[in-house]
Amino acid sequence: MTNAGASVAVAASMRAEKRIVRTLRNANATSPSTAVALAEGRLIQRGALRRLIKRNAVVEAGPDLYWLDDAAYAEMKKLRTSRIILTLFGLTALIIVVSAVTIARADAPQAAELRPDQVAFRGLYKELVETNTTLSEGDCTLAAQRMQARMVAAGYSEADARVVIPEDQPKFGSLIATLPGTDASAPAILLLAHIDVVEAKRSDWERDPFVLVEQDGYFYARGASDDKAQASVWVDSLIRLKQQGFQPRRTLKMALTCGEETNDNWNGVQWLLEHHPEMLQAGFALNEGAGGQLDANANRIALNVQAGEKVYQDYTLELTNPGGHSARPRKDNAIGAMGAALDRLVRHDFPLELSPVTRAYFSAIAETTPASAADLRALTAHDTPDAAAAARLGAANPVWNAMMRTTCIPTLISGGHAPNAQPQKVTVNVNCRILPGHSIAETQAEIASALANPAITIKTIGEPSPTSAAPPLTPAILDPIKAAAAKQWPGVPVVPTLSTGATDGRFTNAAGIPTYGVTGMFTDPDGNGVHGLNERLRVRSLYEGRDFLFALIQLYAMRE
Repeated sequence: MTNAGASVAVAASMRAEKRIVRTLRNANATSPSTAVALAEGRLIQRGALRRLIKRNAVVEAGPDLYWLDDAAYAEMKKLRTSRIILTLFGLTALIIVVSAVTIARADAPQAAELRPDQVAFRGLYKELVETNTTLSEGDCTLAAQRMQARMVAAGYSEADARVVIPEDQPKFGSLIATLPGTDASAPAILLLAHIDVVEAKRSDWERDPFVLVEQDGYFYARGASDDKAQASVWVDSLIRLKQQGFQPRRTLKMALTCGEETNDNWNGVQWLLEHHPEMLQAGFALNEGAGGQLDANANRIALNVQAGEKVYQDYTLELTNPGGHSARPRKDNAIGAMGAALDRLVRHDFPLELSPVTRAYFSAIAETTPASAADLRALTAHDTPDAAAAARLGAANPVWNAMMRTTCIPTLISGGHAPNAQPQKVTVNVNCRILPGHSIAETQAEIASALANPAITIKTIGEPSPTSAAPPLTPAILDPIKAAAAKQWPGVPVVPTLSTGATDGRFTNAAGIPTYGVTGMFTDPDGNGVHGLNERLRVRSLYEGRDFLFALIQLYAMRE
């Protein structure tokens, strides 16, 4: 073929690709659930279609059914452009151009560095993250249905990947999936994650919180970390296992639920345990609650495994007085008095206490945290923790402080009724995270003592969280984690830890399903903006955590 003929063929092929893409876009075929048939003939050239499928830009959802992955198509075009630039200008010019493109398009995935399976996973992750699941405007049912569509497209029946929707909560649907095991007598393994997220205001964020942005080595979005990263990995893992024909010895169950972030309103795990306990019943569960720790230089310190968590409890503080005209001020001004009492509360330290889990945690990280090693060793050297060392460690890392004691802080305040009147009432919400083994009533009594103002009334809010003993970290649980971690991150220690937050594990543990927090996703010391502004997760952490969890699931699934 002459150069001219080759050019004509290339141009025709490019036009065919564009016609295929335009056809799918016009049909809104941009997800597995909206896949359409493509008619053969002059309009659709098989060679162009095969090329698009090979590059993951077009995905075959079933016999002669296709949908367009816009992100993968954009990356395909970007890579093609890069090759043209290389031909025209040489390698040096390419480096300059790619650098410029990287700066200008920092939000685009670096597909050239991704494996094909990672490209597919990124599309799944993006779809879940960009589905708004906040309480105010979101829809967990829609998110669950989108993930279900992907599983059905991968070969799951609708019975083995079903969306369960409470009659009185149409937007709180859960996705329940099963990959049956070969040994019916072996207890199942439950892969648990929540798909609802904390509220996020666009005006507060640097980026749209419901658009996944990849920039400077991070994924940014609400839910990028908590908890849609692990939820995406669970869906992706079951899809990959199905496609590979993997037959686990132990049945694998997955539950993506709603309401973890707004438990006082409604909670999916509680509802499932009450109405469909068989869907969650398992020998043990893997959940959020612990990932890996990075230091300030992004060096891996430890891979944490959560065994137990603090108890979540809110209290309402209220102070009233007759008030009056602001021109005749009282010395017992309600806002002033409440402010003084709150100052005493936030300065109050609850008793220092180490459990076997937290003692093991601090002992282990002393080996990988040189800057604090002396205090970490002093803290655990004797039965009674070293108070001075604990104070320095708590100042250096708020999470360490929270692991060593119950914490209670004011989170909401309301008071006054007019700008020219003395306040007649002040109300405050105090949020406590209570160490296992201590009661809600005991904590309330200590709050009252710290406030040192008998005029302030204290009441609990909502139903008390269930409490249970920490699940045992047996060799059957820890050994597979250590094996998978040693392969993924040689030399990084596996460390048991206590979660200072609350997860749905408090409900499954109380129901007799030992639940362990393990994500394999390493996070920065500042918490990565979880529940706050500009939530983020390192790109490296997401892909490494995905590989780790996929390996871990298989180790557990085949274990005797």
